[in-house]
Amino acid sequence: MKKTFKDIDVTGKKVFVRVDFNVPLNDEGDITDDTRIRAALPTINYLVKQNAKVILCSHLGRPKGVFNEKFSLKKVAVRLQELLGQPVRMASDVIGTSAKELTSSMKNGEIVLLENVRFHAEEEKNDDAFARELASLAEVYVNDAFGAAHRAHASTAGIARHLPAVAGFLMDSEILALTNATENAEKPLVCILGGAKVSDKIGVISALMTKANTILIGGAMANTFLVAKGYGVGFSKYEEDKVAVAKELMEKAESLNVNLVLPIDVVAGSEFSPNAKRKTQDADKIDKDYQALDIGKKTQKLFAKEIKNAKTIIWNGPMGVFEFKKFRKGTLAVAKAVAKSAAVSIVGGGDSVAAIQELGFANKVSHLSTGGGATLEFLEGTTLPGVAMLLDKEDGTKKVKTPDFAALDNKTINKNTASTKKPAAKTTVKSKTTKTATSKASSTKTVTSKPAAKAPVAKTTAKSAVKTKK
Repeated sequence: MKKTFKDIDVTGKKVFVRVDFNVPLNDEGDITDDTRIRAALPTINYLVKQNAKVILCSHLGRPKGVFNEKFSLKKVAVRLQELLGQPVRMASDVIGTSAKELTSSMKNGEIVLLENVRFHAEEEKNDDAFARELASLAEVYVNDAFGAAHRAHASTAGIARHLPAVAGFLMDSEILALTNATENAEKPLVCILGGAKVSDKIGVISALMTKANTILIGGAMANTFLVAKGYGVGFSKYEEDKVAVAKELMEKAESLNVNLVLPIDVVAGSEFSPNAKRKTQDADKIDKDYQALDIGKKTQKLFAKEIKNAKTIIWNGPMGVFEFKKFRKGTLAVAKAVAKSAAVSIVGGGDSVAAIQELGFANKVSHLSTGGGATLEFLEGTTLPGVAMLLDKEDGTKKVKTPDFAALDNKTINKNTASTKKPAAKTTVKSKTTKTATSKASSTKTVTSKPAAKAPVAKTTAKSAVKTKK
């Protein structure tokens, strides 16, 4: 077990909190889903109530080590302030003059958000000098960014060499939920895996075979398995160089008495397009001029039956091309089945979470994971750098009660904040043990923040951000 900030005294101290505010943006740069901001609220609120001085750090997008206004955290600062109901001051840099001035003058309970940490190339290089600069701003380090925990970056791992490092509520709940779902799972354990490539999930499939009773395979990655069985898949996308691997995985499943279930029918499209002609075909004889873009109704029923019998469920990855309306029914069907199940359910991956949220079933799932790659690597059994660097509990047994996210949200969220429906998350297809705390209260709607000029944070954030001084 890792220590959390509830295991140490943070009162009056400057606490550097690595959060994951890597939210999706539309073409206008507006936040389309604030789930990750909301997920950080319990940690931030707790620290504020403890009279800590809260310094928040996050990345956004891939600015590749240089300043890019498109990836500024200004709008995140405005949205965060709306959710918290208290001022959030934003620095125009990360370790430069603005950051040092704002953090040096902080009072107990105040919050400062640094600019995008990936504006520094040193961040992704895990540069120790840069990590020391970050650490110089605070007295305690809290990692609450599970979604970035698989990255050995300066703000996720390097800084922990220079400050006492502990987990936040979100990090702790992710670790507990995923550990319980794999190491302490009530059987039968059913794992549902989808997405585009077998190569992305070879390690996960192999690792889960030693724990799962049933593995359901969907998405384009299923095509590679179908080819390995000798089926004709038309011109469906599959990984030719992974056909042998798929065959080995099926053989391993058989030897371990694991029920590895593939689609028995598919919704095929005439092209990879939202406007493609479609027809349902048996998975073993797809027309040569069509490609599998979703699972069919027979497969949906087959998967739902396996899910209904589960005691524990792990789901990561869509069953089809979720961004195309014509080919998202399979993913939505699985989402409904998971939500109806009485099993402990862990859902991770952008499209899987999006499907659950779109149907309004977030409160019917035990845990919505904020991690993508981090969740997969954890399930694989890989040591995550952002977790490994945290201090261990002395006795290794004490458990921290994680917060009721829904209750905290109700206290802190402005009910009148305007919002519109969130567009589907985009994905690319290549042509209950006791329930742990979850992000059940996460928003599923496109966020329209109040104009920056009207928010108190605007005085700090409305100024043009300057390139961070090194």
